[in-house]
Amino acid sequence: MTTPIMAVLILLVGVLTSGCAAESAPSPSASTSPSSASAEAAPATPKASPSPSSAPAAAQVEEPAPAAVPAPEAAPATVAVAAAEPAAAPAASKYPLHTNIVSTTFWVGEIFNANLADGSQVCSTYNGQWAFQHTGINAGTTPGSASGCPGSIYGGCDGVSSGSGSSFACATEARDASNGYFPKNQPTPLENPFYLDLPYDDINDSVAFQQRCQVIPWAAADNAATGVDHCADGNYSYMKNHWVQMTGPNGNVCYGQIEDAGPSSGSEYHDANYVFGAAEARPANTDFSADGTQGAGMDVSPALNGCLGFAELDGSGDHVSWRFVDRAAVPAGPWLNVETTSGVS
Repeated sequence: MTTPIMAVLILLVGVLTSGCAAESAPSPSASTSPSSASAEAAPATPKASPSPSSAPAAAQVEEPAPAAVPAPEAAPATVAVAAAEPAAAPAASKYPLHTNIVSTTFWVGEIFNANLADGSQVCSTYNGQWAFQHTGINAGTTPGSASGCPGSIYGGCDGVSSGSGSSFACATEARDASNGYFPKNQPTPLENPFYLDLPYDDINDSVAFQQRCQVIPWAAADNAATGVDHCADGNYSYMKNHWVQMTGPNGNVCYGQIEDAGPSSGSEYHDANYVFGAAEARPANTDFSADGTQGAGMDVSPALNGCLGFAELDGSGDHVSWRFVDRAAVPAGPWLNVETTSGVS
């Protein structure tokens, strides 16, 4: 009887022991409860949101404020545009602007006054064969006894030509954008039809020649670029072919190359105060102007007359603003279709 009783006691002890063990073990479902998951995930939460609490919705509502910080992303675009504008400005602003200057019109082949030494555009101050070199047309030679351009080939005309010999005439013509302001009655010019003059002849005017390397702003840079000091070289011009930016009565900005010197009411072509000065001086010339306050300070070609929107085809009442520009600052346009590169001849 002892043995059966002992077996029963052992059974009772085993049942009691397993019940206690079951109560002390963690519940398998407790490990997946939301509260425990949040607690375990909490350390990772700050990486996604500044609020590790149970308010993700609130955190998401506040997110737009930080998210709206893309506004600074728009700033770089604005800055980039603003930065692009000054990019072209330095080249243009190196030289002073001359405003409200009276400009007349002249043209290759024009005979303004055959009785004046500088009254014919068959030649220019830089090119004894300007008309021929510009057009390639040879209709005879000006007599050696002529006052203007003796020995120069005439017949070339940047306009409408008529007659021959001593009866040769070259009139101007209206130009428009339909063909880039190029001639309508002549072959395509061999040199740039966008040309002009200013009253500073750095070759034939003795005063201008002596002072040119002191007053022409790009003379030193030109010497450096060519590797030769041309200051005392009478066959080299710092003015010829240099570029000028002009704004006309119609607001158009056009560009042209210097191919002659003028206008002048006398024999002086060294108006450095006006041409290179920064104080908005008026031209020393007092003639060729319908403006009683100043004389003409520039002549422009028919192409520039049309491009700048002059009211007069061959008048003296139109005004322009102008400044020198370096070749690198000249933008694309009809003025680059044919570029003049010939030197003094």
